[in-house]
Amino acid sequence: MERLPMGYQYEEILSQRSNMGHLEPSRSTFGPGHDWTSTQPSDIVLPQMVSYATVLTAISKFDDFSRDLCVQALLEIMDMFCDNLSCHGKAEECISLCRALMNALNWLLRCSLYYVEKLKEILDPVTGECQLSMCLKRLESILGSTKNRALIHIAKLEEPVSWASVEQSLLQLADGISLLPSIQLQNQAEDCVSLIRSIPSMLSSHSEQLHCTGFPTVHAIVMLEGTMNLTGEARPFVEQLNTVKRMQKIPSHLFLLEVWKACIVGLIESPAGTDELKWTAFTFLKIPQVLSKLKKFWLADQDFNEDLNTAFEYLLKLTPLLDKADQRCNCDCVGLLLQECHKLTLLSNHHLDNLVAKRTADREHAPRPTESNTIQPNPGLILRAEPTVTNILKTMDADHSKSPEGLLGVLGHMLTGKSLDLLLAAAAATGKLKSFASKAASTRALLFDISFLMLCHVAQTYGSEVDLLFMVINFSSLGEGGVLLSTNQLLGVRKGPVSSEFFFFFIKMYLRSHTTSYSEISSWSKHRFALKWL
Repeated sequence: MERLPMGYQYEEILSQRSNMGHLEPSRSTFGPGHDWTSTQPSDIVLPQMVSYATVLTAISKFDDFSRDLCVQALLEIMDMFCDNLSCHGKAEECISLCRALMNALNWLLRCSLYYVEKLKEILDPVTGECQLSMCLKRLESILGSTKNRALIHIAKLEEPVSWASVEQSLLQLADGISLLPSIQLQNQAEDCVSLIRSIPSMLSSHSEQLHCTGFPTVHAIVMLEGTMNLTGEARPFVEQLNTVKRMQKIPSHLFLLEVWKACIVGLIESPAGTDELKWTAFTFLKIPQVLSKLKKFWLADQDFNEDLNTAFEYLLKLTPLLDKADQRCNCDCVGLLLQECHKLTLLSNHHLDNLVAKRTADREHAPRPTESNTIQPNPGLILRAEPTVTNILKTMDADHSKSPEGLLGVLGHMLTGKSLDLLLAAAAATGKLKSFASKAASTRALLFDISFLMLCHVAQTYGSEVDLLFMVINFSSLGEGGVLLSTNQLLGVRKGPVSSEFFFFFIKMYLRSHTTSYSEISSWSKHRFALKWL
């Protein structure tokens, strides 16, 4: 579909079309040379060819309320999107949406006041009641959403002068409620007045509720585990989560929701590179396994699958957060998480289909990724790397003493591109990294050269505790308080399969500079005099 060219006066187009009252049927496509002034407003608004703020601003500028059909057309335009307002732009555009919504609120109040005054004239009470009912119905629809009231509250803080105008219109409407001819209209008007008056006190009145639905301890534990302890076993993490859940008496579905929220935030905020891969592996590989183990702590009268489904239902309502994660990862993050949970029987087929359908519908209105579609998303690469790690471990277990070419090919392939980082992240998240590190340094010559470089990279990225060889070196070459032993002391150490003086000199250089990059370590290996095999 062709987008409106820059510089078009969208407000004028919408105003012109609304001034015609009922509109002719719309055309489904816009070809070159299309007359935009004859375009149906729904064809512009629904595909978000113009922003919601622009449409609301255009509507609020119309003040000839005597033209009933025009007012009715504008109210119908508001019905198209006011129950699903969103903004995917910059902060300034989001603030503009808040201001536009407050202006639209004031417009509806002024429109309602006009029809209240019209009822006093008793010239056409039936038409007046019908029009007033339509205005009050739209007010109830907009104000019935907590999100919309929150947006208006933001606009109130940004534009106190405009809010004063809203209060003035509200006061006039409240004074005229008693003059309305029917109880139904009076009740509608009173409900609208009550909702508007509750907006200034939203923060104070909902403070207790916000406290009860936010659990920062869970968020902090998840973030610490993902950033500091990816290689750790899942059971201690599961026990920590269960302890927090019981001590804080967190409802099960809100507890699971907080876990997912922390994971999504981590996907968005993790630095690009290795840290991003590590957090991706943590979210898509380790967390589903953790939840599978956590399921055993659920009480007999509780349904874990139902609680997890409810948590995902709540998560799907956080559309801006999920859209941001999808943009960062260039994929449908929730869809992949749902698939992983379904594989572990944490979600039923019915729940999976329902949640996937909802997220797919939401993503149709989300901004498209700016990156090229040829770039493979990290979550998909990580999920495919996990079974590859298992196959590599099986390959390394085989006897390669006579024909090491097969293992050499596998290790060489791992060093290409970012394959090694992907495989290590997948291995760390699934608890297989220690197994990989314990196998890598058991052969000599060129195989040892490659595997030793891998060990350097593993120890540098995930810590020496995951690497048995480097654990021995740390204990052997580090004195009290992290002070390195002297060269003479190092030369006396004889542990492990390799123990030449140059080897320990190489290790000392590595331990002295933890900021050494993988490429620098690789360049060191080219100096063959620094590594002498026994």
